[in-house]
Amino acid sequence: MTAKADFTPEEWQLVLEGPPAAGLAVATASSGGTFRESFALAKAYTEGRKEQGESELLDALVSERPKMKHERAHSPGELKEQSLQQLRDALSVLRAKATPDELEDYRKFVLDVANRVAQAHKEDGQAVAPAEQATIDEISATLSAEA
Repeated sequence: MTAKADFTPEEWQLVLEGPPAAGLAVATASSGGTFRESFALAKAYTEGRKEQGESELLDALVSERPKMKHERAHSPGELKEQSLQQLRDALSVLRAKATPDELEDYRKFVLDVANRVAQAHKEDGQAVAPAEQATIDEISATLSAEA
């Protein structure tokens, strides 16, 4: 099992910032609902804490508050690109240090966060807005890509 201690502080920061970056990319993909979407992101971490014990890596991840880089994006598209790069960087670290099962658990957690954020606020009567779904699809493709 891989633990937080197996990472340098910089590597851990990359891994830690991946799920909230995905959530933020989805939240800004379409207008409205930012408060509900932020709450959904936090709830994903709270529920993750309840499921502790299956993965030391995920246990360490959800035990900390969601953190994100404070880079300034000038548009939702730029923010999405920064978020996708954040995920690529985190996956690179995880491929080098984590087990295949832990890597898969991380991917699932990131997608869970993204989906929860998307479903937190209905837009135009839809549970997930088309722009949010497109962003989730890009996140999924990024998570599935091999190095």
